[in-house]
Amino acid sequence: MSKRRMLVRTLPMAVLLAIFASPLVAQGNSKKGYEITPDRAATVVREVLVKDGFNVVRIEQEEDAQVVYYRRGNMGKGKGKGPLRKMVIRRVSNRVVFEETPSDIMVNIELKLRL
Repeated sequence: MSKRRMLVRTLPMAVLLAIFASPLVAQGNSKKGYEITPDRAATVVREVLVKDGFNVVRIEQEEDAQVVYYRRGNMGKGKGKGPLRKMVIRRVSNRVVFEETPSDIMVNIELKLRL
C-alpha cells in the first residue's frame, strides 16, 4: 500500500476524531452550581468538614455570600490545629456556587448534595 493511499484513508478519520473530541475536552471544567438554598449548602459543608476531620470555626454572612471559616483538627497527633482557612458559598441567579474550596473537599460536598 502506498503512502499516499494510506494518507487518503487515514486523514478523514483523523479529522472526524478531532471534530468530535473537542467538546469532550471541555467537560467538567466549569464552576459547579447547584439548585439548593444557601442554608442547605452551609449545612452540607459543615457536615462534610466535620466528617473529614476539620473544625468549623464560624459561618458569617457577607453581602450575598456565606463565608465558612474552618481549620484542620488535631487528628490525635498532639501537634495543634491547622491554619484558619475559608470557603465562600455564593448564590448566583438561582444556583449556589462554591468558591475557594479544595478539590478533595469539593468531591465530598458534591456527593452529599446529589443524595
